[in-house]
Amino acid sequence: MLLANPFTKALWDARRSIVGWGLTIGGIAVMYTAFYPSISKPSFAEALKNYPESIKKAFNMQDLTTPQGYLESYIFGLMVPILLAVFVIISGTRAIAGDEEAGTLDLILAHPASRPGVLLSRLAALVTEVLIICGVVYVLLLAIAGPTKISPVGAGHIAAATIQLAFFGILFAALTLGVGAATGRRAAAIGTGVAVMVLGWFANSLAPQVHGLEWAQRLSPFHYYLGGQPLVNGFDPGGSAVLLGVAAVVVVAGLVRFRSRDLAV
Repeated sequence: MLLANPFTKALWDARRSIVGWGLTIGGIAVMYTAFYPSISKPSFAEALKNYPESIKKAFNMQDLTTPQGYLESYIFGLMVPILLAVFVIISGTRAIAGDEEAGTLDLILAHPASRPGVLLSRLAALVTEVLIICGVVYVLLLAIAGPTKISPVGAGHIAAATIQLAFFGILFAALTLGVGAATGRRAAAIGTGVAVMVLGWFANSLAPQVHGLEWAQRLSPFHYYLGGQPLVNGFDPGGSAVLLGVAAVVVVAGLVRFRSRDLAV
């Protein structure tokens, strides 16, 4: 009965990747956070003054000696969101387009399951996977907050950043799932996801430093994820609404196309 439900079957099939990626992303978050006590020393602040200003702006390194600035730069601003995006791009690509190219999607649809039902079940499973991994990151950061001296950030602000990290991941899940459903091609889904991730990072980090390209930052999912500085200011409803709104539009567009097109055989 468990595997007859598309949602629970998708979660069951992904159980190993959830555990593997959850431990990997959580472990990297812990490892980098453990370096903060060394970074927070005045000697590092003096050394940081010699860094080129463009590098500090690109990698958000202006305030590394505070726990908020360090977490925003190294944990929530670089390694964790990129790894989460890679995970959901792989999982989202596999969800519809992968099954279609493998020739198993038509067998799934031969059961009493509609195309919208299958797509939305796969989306719900992807969202659940993202929430599980983000939950692991949050719990681990709280567990080491005292020893690593990041406790001044506060559990609430870490939760705000983690929630927006989840919304960031959900956007990429929706994007790859939607493109995969619309085209039936894994290459199109993974290519779109990787392009948005890479170009989005450059648009958020480098475009503001180029005269005349400042507007490009507002096209980046990274901007709406961390632009409101949730580790300092708390939850950002505006940025979160943009991430979830774009995710919803992409899913609806993919669903419309998925319902009307012929499946590859």
